[in-house]
Amino acid sequence: MSTERERLIRQRVDESLKPESLELIDDSHMHVGHGAKGGHYSIKVVSKAFEGKAMLQRHRLVYDAVGDLMAGEIHALSIDAKTPTENQHSKQA
Repeated sequence: MSTERERLIRQRVDESLKPESLELIDDSHMHVGHGAKGGHYSIKVVSKAFEGKAMLQRHRLVYDAVGDLMAGEIHALSIDAKTPTENQHSKQA
Protein backbone atom coordinates (compact mmCIF):
# COMPACT_ATOMS: atom_id res chain seq x y z
CA MET A 1 0.00 0.00 0.00
CA SER A 2 1.36 3.37 -1.02
CA THR A 3 1.32 6.36 1.31
CA GLU A 4 0.41 9.89 0.26
CA ARG A 5 4.09 10.81 0.58
CA GLU A 6 5.08 8.00 -1.80
CA ARG A 7 2.33 8.98 -4.23
CA LEU A 8 3.65 12.55 -4.30
CA ILE A 9 7.22 11.42 -4.92
CA ARG A 10 6.14 9.13 -7.76
CA GLN A 11 3.92 11.79 -9.31
CA ARG A 12 6.63 14.44 -9.33
CA VAL A 13 9.31 12.14 -10.73
CA ASP A 14 6.88 10.84 -13.38
CA GLU A 15 5.94 14.36 -14.47
CA SER A 16 9.48 15.69 -14.51
CA LEU A 17 11.56 12.79 -15.85
CA LYS A 18 9.05 10.62 -17.75
CA PRO A 19 10.83 7.46 -16.56
CA GLU A 20 10.69 4.13 -18.35
CA SER A 21 10.74 2.58 -14.91
CA LEU A 22 10.54 3.86 -11.37
CA GLU A 23 11.02 1.88 -8.17
CA LEU A 24 10.52 3.58 -4.83
CA ILE A 25 11.40 1.77 -1.62
CA ASP A 26 10.53 3.10 1.83
CA ASP A 27 13.57 2.45 4.04
CA SER A 28 12.20 4.43 7.00
CA HIS A 29 11.84 1.34 9.19
CA MET A 30 15.63 1.02 9.21
CA HIS A 31 16.02 4.50 10.71
CA VAL A 32 13.45 4.50 13.49
CA GLY A 33 14.47 6.45 16.56
CA HIS A 34 16.96 8.95 15.20
CA GLY A 35 14.45 11.80 15.18
CA ALA A 36 13.98 12.41 11.45
CA LYS A 37 10.63 13.96 10.56
CA GLY A 38 10.58 12.81 6.94
CA GLY A 39 10.94 9.38 5.41
CA HIS A 40 14.03 7.56 4.15
CA TYR A 41 13.71 6.31 0.57
CA SER A 42 15.67 4.52 -2.11
CA ILE A 43 14.65 5.37 -5.65
CA LYS A 44 15.66 3.66 -8.88
CA VAL A 45 14.85 5.68 -11.98
CA VAL A 46 15.47 4.74 -15.61
CA SER A 47 14.94 7.71 -17.92
CA LYS A 48 16.10 9.10 -21.25
CA ALA A 49 16.43 12.43 -19.42
CA PHE A 50 19.71 11.12 -17.96
CA GLU A 51 21.38 10.57 -21.34
CA GLY A 52 24.61 12.54 -21.65
CA LYS A 53 24.49 13.61 -18.01
CA ALA A 54 27.04 12.94 -15.27
CA MET A 55 25.88 11.21 -12.09
CA LEU A 56 25.77 14.46 -10.14
CA GLN A 57 23.58 16.05 -12.83
CA ARG A 58 21.24 13.05 -12.75
CA HIS A 59 20.88 13.27 -8.99
CA ARG A 60 20.19 16.98 -9.28
CA LEU A 61 17.37 16.23 -11.75
CA VAL A 62 15.79 13.83 -9.26
CA TYR A 63 16.18 16.31 -6.38
CA ASP A 64 14.68 19.05 -8.56
CA ALA A 65 11.73 16.77 -9.35
CA VAL A 66 10.88 16.14 -5.69
CA GLY A 67 11.61 19.78 -4.85
CA ASP A 68 10.06 21.01 -1.62
CA LEU A 69 9.41 17.45 -0.40
CA MET A 70 13.08 17.40 0.66
CA ALA A 71 12.25 20.10 3.22
CA GLY A 72 9.95 17.87 5.26
CA GLU A 73 8.42 14.84 3.61
CA ILE A 74 11.77 13.27 2.69
CA HIS A 75 14.65 13.14 5.15
CA ALA A 76 17.00 11.00 3.03
CA LEU A 77 16.93 9.86 -0.59
CA SER A 78 19.26 7.25 -2.06
CA ILE A 79 19.28 7.55 -5.86
CA ASP A 80 20.08 5.04 -8.59
CA ALA A 81 19.68 6.92 -11.90
CA LYS A 82 20.30 5.14 -15.19
CA THR A 83 19.66 5.64 -18.86
CA PRO A 84 17.66 2.94 -20.66
CA THR A 85 20.87 1.69 -22.33
CA GLU A 86 22.71 1.45 -19.00
CA ASN A 87 19.76 -0.39 -17.50
CA GLN A 88 19.76 -2.92 -20.34
CA HIS A 89 23.50 -3.50 -19.94
CA SER A 90 23.17 -4.05 -16.20
CA LYS A 91 20.41 -6.63 -16.79
CA GLN A 92 22.63 -8.51 -19.25
CA ALA A 93 25.65 -8.61 -16.94
